[in-house]
Amino acid sequence: MAMSEQAKKLVAGLAQGILLLGEIKKRGAEIKKDHDLAMELWASGEFRPRMLATLIFDKKLLTEAVIEQLAADMSAHGMEERCQLADWFMANQLAKGKKLAALMLGWGGHPSPILRRLFWYHQARLRWVGQAPPGNSVELMKSLEKNMAEEEPEVQWAMNFCAGQIGIHEPEFRARCVKLGEALGLYKEEKVSKNCTPSYLPEFIRIEVAKRG
Repeated sequence: MAMSEQAKKLVAGLAQGILLLGEIKKRGAEIKKDHDLAMELWASGEFRPRMLATLIFDKKLLTEAVIEQLAADMSAHGMEERCQLADWFMANQLAKGKKLAALMLGWGGHPSPILRRLFWYHQARLRWVGQAPPGNSVELMKSLEKNMAEEEPEVQWAMNFCAGQIGIHEPEFRARCVKLGEALGLYKEEKVSKNCTPSYLPEFIRIEVAKRG
């Protein structure tokens, strides 16, 4: 199918020089919701048009089959790009409606690493937004302890982040999360900028708990 003039213009404009993510968000806010345009931008295969697409999809038209295809398309990008695409897609679409949020609950064992990442990132998000933690932390901890060491890197990061949020917000699991971080040693040697929180679980949990008094 031929690309519309609007889509062609946007794809060409997004290819121009250095473009900050904030500018893509601004363009998304101007367009608001346009599912057909989003699908055209996505079909370009380019990172920036796909980032814009994540902002303007119509979530009512995002069936599980469509989401699985989008996740498969994301896998063609390098790790940094596919993680950004996945995380924007979750924040701007999947987390915005009960039906799509319910779909994410079933992705913990999905064949797609992208969708497994979103399962764990969503579980972390449920805790850091300030609501009462869901009652599934026992099951999550068992899965973290069993599977995190062998997961794909992008999934592993989300699992680690989820373990951090459990440790921060649910004191009864804190020592267990710290022990997991010590045993795996993930991100222990990571260098972070001043005033940034490290991803190494024992330090991440210690710093974030101290911030909260």
